[in-house]
Amino acid sequence: MNRCVPGPALLALGLAFSALAASGQTLQRPFPAHAFRGELVVMQPPTAVLNGSSVKLAPGSRIRNADNLLVLSGTLAGQRLLVHYTLDASGLLQDAWILSAAEAARQPWPRNAQEAAALRYDPATQTWSRP
Repeated sequence: MNRCVPGPALLALGLAFSALAASGQTLQRPFPAHAFRGELVVMQPPTAVLNGSSVKLAPGSRIRNADNLLVLSGTLAGQRLLVHYTLDASGLLQDAWILSAAEAARQPWPRNAQEAAALRYDPATQTWSRP
């Protein structure tokens, strides 16, 4: 019987993630430049309230918790969540990332396209700054 043996690169990657987890550090999540910050309250899916306005979840929308794991929208019903989010071309909520305390502390972060136009985004450091 043949067994699949992980290659050295895969083993090294696994050890690196284990060491990172053991040190208590978290991976920096890559947020896209068109992700805005807002407050999300999931009502009865697919209905939600985003920044005080009603919005629908897009088919195939993804919500990730602070550990970057996918969560079902129904499990979040009624909770006020600080998130980074993206909308699809129809204005439906496509992606939402529930922020950790460290991510929430990162300032400034735009809440809409007008604020983003006044800031500069550095994808390498995942930060916005004033020009």
